[in-house]
Amino acid sequence: MTDKFKKQREQLATEHKRLVEELSQLSTNASSTDERREGSPFGKREEEATETLELEKRLALENRIRQEMAKVEHALEKIEKGTYGLCDKCGKPIDPQRLEALPQASVCVNCKALLAKNGKVAPSPR
Repeated sequence: MTDKFKKQREQLATEHKRLVEELSQLSTNASSTDERREGSPFGKREEEATETLELEKRLALENRIRQEMAKVEHALEKIEKGTYGLCDKCGKPIDPQRLEALPQASVCVNCKALLAKNGKVAPSPR
């Protein structure tokens, strides 16, 4: 690994740690909520609907966090392989300002625009 991307590596490592902690906190909160509700009657439809909504929100948030973690991990792997800073689509260098603003960026601005224009999302790093 070169010192060229030392700042981005540190940012990515910090972000990864934050995401892991956030995911852990969500799991802890879900467990404590389940324990509090255990044994209580759920006869009313409103209570069931509220529980379902909360579960859906938590699962969506967990999914978003996992997706973000995958992007961060992909960028860290690219640093280790020596391919960090190169677009996953076209192979050209990603603008350093883009990497400074978004260290987990895996495609250049042009490829990102093409993906958005075509209604496609960037490929999953895994």
